[in-house]
Amino acid sequence: MPSIDVCFSPELLHLYDLKGKAVVAVDILRATSTMVTAFAHGAADIYPVMQLEECRTYAEKGCLTAAERDGVKAEGFDLGNSPFGYMSGNVQGRSIAITTTNGTRAIRLSEAAEEIVVGAFLNLQAVADHLSKLQLDVLVVCAGWKGKFNLEDTLFAGALVERLQDRFASENDATLASLYLYQTAKQDLPGFLRQSSHVRRLENLEINKDVEFCLQHDTFSVLPVWKQDRLINLQRELV
Repeated sequence: MPSIDVCFSPELLHLYDLKGKAVVAVDILRATSTMVTAFAHGAADIYPVMQLEECRTYAEKGCLTAAERDGVKAEGFDLGNSPFGYMSGNVQGRSIAITTTNGTRAIRLSEAAEEIVVGAFLNLQAVADHLSKLQLDVLVVCAGWKGKFNLEDTLFAGALVERLQDRFASENDATLASLYLYQTAKQDLPGFLRQSSHVRRLENLEINKDVEFCLQHDTFSVLPVWKQDRLINLQRELV
């Protein structure tokens, strides 16, 4: 039986051997939720990059550029990090280069893995189904906030563990802690997260609707997967 483990921050990745594993990179508020939404609205592919300047260079290649720092859209880019900015048909058929404070870093630091899947509550079941088919050991990499633990990514990890617990063995206490947190919170995720640091940060920016949207379960069936230098929607590739 394969195992599932949870890494609470990309800063802890040096403690894990990613070789042969499937990584689920997650930044619920909001990078991976936004990427899932972009694919659900027809984006062709997504280039997650770590630096603002690198992201800007993709405009010369015909990409839309998206950037966020400290929860705010960076100046001079086409898009920010709100999923609602990707719903108007503007990303249909387009390639997107994106850089965010936490989420894109979690993806790129996981490149040694056999497979990288982008997870969110929005595509939770699609991720669980894919991992069940892969039958690789799984590591959920929580983006956290600037290297520190956060609650919302850990709750996603717990939700995924709950969906897979009959088919995957819990690797260590991080897995159990994530599961127990989610089981405590799942009846009212918005309420449970109301006092969390990042929710309060986003509320100060008056984007409460983003939080509510990103906590919805199984809204989309898209499956962003890392292929060489970009994310593709594997569900579309399989059609």
